[in-house]
Amino acid sequence: MEHSQDHNPEDGLHSSENPDGLSGVNDSKLEADIKSVVEKSGNEKLQLIKKQALWQNIQNDINAPAETVSYAKRSVLPRWAILAASIVLLVSLGIYLLNDPVAPTVPKTITYNKKVFKNDILPGGNKAMLTLADGSKIALDQAQKGLLAKQGKTAISKTDDGQLSYNQGASKTNLSAMNMVTTPRGGQYQIVLPDGTRAWLNASSSLQFPIAFTGKERVVRLTGEAYFEVAKNKQMPFKVIMNGVKVEVLGTHFNVMSYADEPAIKTTLLEGAVKMSNNENQPVLLKPGQQASYSPADGRLQVKTVNIDNVISWQKGYYVFKAESIKSIMRNISRWYDVEMEYKGNLEGKVFSGKISRYKNISELLKLLELTEDVHFEIKERRVTVMP
Repeated sequence: MEHSQDHNPEDGLHSSENPDGLSGVNDSKLEADIKSVVEKSGNEKLQLIKKQALWQNIQNDINAPAETVSYAKRSVLPRWAILAASIVLLVSLGIYLLNDPVAPTVPKTITYNKKVFKNDILPGGNKAMLTLADGSKIALDQAQKGLLAKQGKTAISKTDDGQLSYNQGASKTNLSAMNMVTTPRGGQYQIVLPDGTRAWLNASSSLQFPIAFTGKERVVRLTGEAYFEVAKNKQMPFKVIMNGVKVEVLGTHFNVMSYADEPAIKTTLLEGAVKMSNNENQPVLLKPGQQASYSPADGRLQVKTVNIDNVISWQKGYYVFKAESIKSIMRNISRWYDVEMEYKGNLEGKVFSGKISRYKNISELLKLLELTEDVHFEIKERRVTVMP
């Protein structure tokens, strides 16, 4: 962990230099822009005194002696918006910081007053279990790099960068042999399937697939969430089956989410074309930027346009959420940090928007949420209590 006094003023915010504003920033417009977000909210529920208190907290947290937290720059967001969203996840302000077109220069780091939790929990990492056709298991995060197993003519290897890779041979023996990769809570893993398709598994997910794709189609079965970059093959459509829903593609990039604790199964298309169907509805054909959502509770299949960068942010190493309830956010956090959630008090009617690194300890994430003053947390062992 780096401390603010070790940084050049151009690389961070330094509390000792400017007690009246954002130290380390020569352009006072940045301070005015952030303050404007607080003051010009369109949400009538956020009273003036609340806005003033929120702005005062931002200034206090910036100027208090504290550790410096670095955030990687990404082209998805205007740089001043990253700072604003990192300083405080503005609650129900009627403005989504992540889409603001204004982009003045800001430092790469922010400082804030560090709240100390009695317990802390590390983020997840690359962990998965490979189950071979004969039932034997290989813990991929513990396995050595190189050849792991050979089934028929298919070689199964762990690459130098830690991916699981299948090299499909020409043999047609034992075509029905199936393998499965399972990530635990707090795990993720990248796989190169026998046809060259790349799949990224999120936490608490599983992907079942044959050791060789033959015949007229390529079929895999998914639980949880995965991002796919499908190898093109017009003669063999690629199909993902999950909980009664089927997604069919020829060659494309898309994200699929099918967790048992989520209210809907969602398919989001980045490029190419996919068709999503189930037994109750007519198939829907998605265009890039669209998301199909199927609700098992009422059988509805809906299509809408979404921000694809937000949807696949987990695969890029961070969380982006827009106008989400705290329970929706905490479901993602629960899977990635492998923690149980407990809710106390009334948390209804409050929504949050922001961007948070996926690789910070859980305390870093919770502290940023607490800056809104609308939610608070306690950590005890692997249980997080969420309170107003």
